[in-house]
Amino acid sequence: MAHYVDNKKLFEEMCTYVSLCAEAKECGDPRPKVPDYIGLCIYQIANRLSMRPNFIGYSYRDEMVGDGIENCLTYLHNFNPEKSKNPFAYFTTIIYYAFLRRIQKEKKQLYIKHKSFETSLIDQTLFDTMTDDEYKDYVAMNPIADDRIVDLVNMFEPPKEVKAKTPKGIEKFIEEEGKDDEHERDDSDSN
Repeated sequence: MAHYVDNKKLFEEMCTYVSLCAEAKECGDPRPKVPDYIGLCIYQIANRLSMRPNFIGYSYRDEMVGDGIENCLTYLHNFNPEKSKNPFAYFTTIIYYAFLRRIQKEKKQLYIKHKSFETSLIDQTLFDTMTDDEYKDYVAMNPIADDRIVDLVNMFEPPKEVKAKTPKGIEKFIEEEGKDDEHERDDSDSN
């Protein structure tokens, strides 16, 4: 089976490009243009990775691919041929984590949309005037099920723990003074 990216050729191209970047840095010149073959490989890796079952269902897959390509181009010059001879794995890892960051951003945006909808005046008026049957119909037509909304909210708003109030200022002084008085009484009782 032929691979869609020739890792040996990509490695050779990367070695050439990294050495050109090093020369440009020494001369104080801007980084050279990325060769077409490297750009094509990055594009193919990002597209194929987005087709995996854990990424294919997202509606913002194009944004994920774009983020992956952008991150690869940003960190392209950091590839070290002395440490690794596998640029395919290098780019795949960069793209994978770019996808995960995009998913987190989109989940956070969904949470913000949900919270703003929840707290809007329209929402309050809508739910105040709905009968139980209308509310059930609304939930049935809503693309996000109630359980998924609750999970989303819990992701960004973990349950708050009740902390014991620590005394501050004068309360702390009074509490410490009260403890000293108790210790003195205990000492006098034991004598």
